[in-house]
Amino acid sequence: MTPHRVALTVTEGAPIFEIAIACEIFGRERSGLPDPWYDLRVCAPSGPPVHTGSGFVPDTRDGYDVLPGADTVIIAALADPPAEPPAELIAAVRAAHANGARIVSLCTGAFVLAAAGILDDRPATTHWAYADDLGRRYPAVRMDPSVLFVDDGDVLTSSGTTAGIDLCLHIVRADHGTAVANLLARRLVAPAQRGGGQAQFIEAPTTEEPAASLAPLLDWMRARLDEPHTVDTLARHAGLARRTLIRRFRATTGMTPIRWLTTQRVLRARELLESSDLPIDRVADAAGLGGPANFRRHFTLAVGVNPSTYRRTFHPPGAVEQPAT
Repeated sequence: MTPHRVALTVTEGAPIFEIAIACEIFGRERSGLPDPWYDLRVCAPSGPPVHTGSGFVPDTRDGYDVLPGADTVIIAALADPPAEPPAELIAAVRAAHANGARIVSLCTGAFVLAAAGILDDRPATTHWAYADDLGRRYPAVRMDPSVLFVDDGDVLTSSGTTAGIDLCLHIVRADHGTAVANLLARRLVAPAQRGGGQAQFIEAPTTEEPAASLAPLLDWMRARLDEPHTVDTLARHAGLARRTLIRRFRATTGMTPIRWLTTQRVLRARELLESSDLPIDRVADAAGLGGPANFRRHFTLAVGVNPSTYRRTFHPPGAVEQPAT
């Protein structure tokens, strides 16, 4: 098999963290992961070697001319987002997009995509501190500064810093399935899945008493995804008032209780579709997503494809395919 070609762009003074995220996830082979893994090329502008903001000189053996031939192009964060991105980089990104590459920005790398016109009339995000500036400079972008990342098909953008890990794991999940993404997340000691719609700001007051933690309730919910739950029943189980539960859920997860529950149910359904021979209606029941129509609606909205298509893509080799309902 020909490995998926990933071109990661670096610019002078770029923050090292976002560069390292992409290198760690796409540029390092690990036991237990698909072989071949990704073919990562770190690409720099023509001229003298570039330095990161931390003073490191990345091993950039390729230039921006590699971008038009890549399958995925990742634009790392910029040192000075308010400045106009390099024209050489903008042109290469446009060419890659025109050739059908998947275009990804980490943090303020979204400014490059916006300057290239790729984000026009598309939903996108970037670090909250720069979202207003990007929106003013590029009003055609449908900027959402509240989310961790946005997947708009062939163009994906992430918010600040650690959200780049979430987006890169999301890409691995889309390419290789939930089991591979979860294995990689465990190796990175990172959350297996924080949905793109989760808030950038997670309010977690340090003064909160340990007894007020939602961790026991979240674990209890994960173990009972197939059971019916409402905000009222969850509040009663936690011994909290309804409004208190909702407030603490938002502060802890950035979501409402029901949205968090639906996200976990879809994740469970993905795992079952990949790893089991259960008929699709049984998967819906086991994940707590109700009948086939409700299951298809929630799954397709979250994943982008229906359950049958997802199973055909990620069903384990040799497993017996069950008819879809």
